[in-house]
Amino acid sequence: MFDSLKERLEGIFSKLRGKGRLTEEDVNDALREVRRALLEADVNYKIAKDLVERIKERCLGQEVLSSITPAQQVYVVVYEELCNLMGGKKERLNFASKPPSVFMLVGLQGSGKTTTAVKLALKISDSHKPMVVACDLRRPAAVKQLKVLAEKAGIPFFGPDEAGSGDVLGVAKKALRYADDHLIDVVIFDTAGRLHIDEDLMAELEQMHKTLNPHEVLLVIDAMTGQEGVNVAQMFKEKAGITGVILTKLDGDARGGAALAVKAATGVPVKLVGVGEHLEDLEEFDAARMAQRILGMGDMEGLLEKIQKSSDTKEIERVQKNLQDNKFTLEDLLVQLRQIQKLGPLDKVMDMLPLPGKVKSQVSDIDFRRIKHVEAVILSMTPEERRKPEIIKGSRKRRIAMGSGTNVQMVNQVLRQYEQMKEIFKRFGKNKGKLRGLKLPKGLF
Repeated sequence: MFDSLKERLEGIFSKLRGKGRLTEEDVNDALREVRRALLEADVNYKIAKDLVERIKERCLGQEVLSSITPAQQVYVVVYEELCNLMGGKKERLNFASKPPSVFMLVGLQGSGKTTTAVKLALKISDSHKPMVVACDLRRPAAVKQLKVLAEKAGIPFFGPDEAGSGDVLGVAKKALRYADDHLIDVVIFDTAGRLHIDEDLMAELEQMHKTLNPHEVLLVIDAMTGQEGVNVAQMFKEKAGITGVILTKLDGDARGGAALAVKAATGVPVKLVGVGEHLEDLEEFDAARMAQRILGMGDMEGLLEKIQKSSDTKEIERVQKNLQDNKFTLEDLLVQLRQIQKLGPLDKVMDMLPLPGKVKSQVSDIDFRRIKHVEAVILSMTPEERRKPEIIKGSRKRRIAMGSGTNVQMVNQVLRQYEQMKEIFKRFGKNKGKLRGLKLPKGLF
């Protein structure tokens, strides 16, 4: 979502770094470009103007202009002000000291409330026992959608059939009683949405608020709506008393003005963001990490978390032992390929690395399907062939090619590249971990 803004800012700072000494005019020109980039990202004009004024005030101080690395100082100021704009510190969900905690999800139709309710329940299920409750009784199939998603995620579900009532308040009250009886400590209510804010919607939410006395009222906003999302947040804050915002579709290609401006415009923090279509794709919003990614600084902390979640510790330890003993097999290569795929799309992983935009753009040249083809070739081998690939000759290669849906040429490529990798790891061990002089095999991906 922030690719365009990131490219613009990288270009601006690249020009500044090319100058040994900065004048007031240089700073003004750069900040004019920053403001233009923010406006193109659909950030509200007043918020963009105020942000640039704060940056300008700090950058034109004697400390920045007279420093040894003025461009780097300007970079730091922009980073800090972007963090402040998006809320500064990480805002966590508020849980009740005495269960159950009650969360209400509110928002307009099409923002992704129903899916987000299950995503949220799944995210907190490691340390809590959540339940989702269907209170959107107006939209056709909304109850069925929530039930299907909850079953898929293994999350308890409560709806009008379980309550024996077609009334929203009746369902809500019985859901709380059910939660008490079944030791459920977090109850997430999926409320009704509209195509626009109206009196009926707000009256229903007000009644639910009085009945439930929720610990969190979370507004779900589609990040692709831009400035309109900020306007929606302001209206819900005034009428529904929201305590936090969840931004969905942050993996989209629209301009990300809502993510940048919603805290500054409403004072309500963004607590969570949806970063994909899968039920696991919900993350805590961290202003510092988001600012790092916008400025092309990567997100190493986020990448390490992703690796830890996707890693199979026993398999990794086994592969490490084999590498130490110079016994790198095709089974080890298969483990590595699967670990890479668990991280998600490689372009997203590259986005989390602190690399220049030009380097990241080269990822688009990689054919990601090739990883699947290599995996298919290895899986079509017998366990003995994976451990002793030297026994794979003509007839075995034809069988493996047929089994993997590829051809003998592809099998030969995989075997050749495996031998190259094996040699690299062997030399890597001899050099005691030094990469100097090692050439990586080409064409595996």
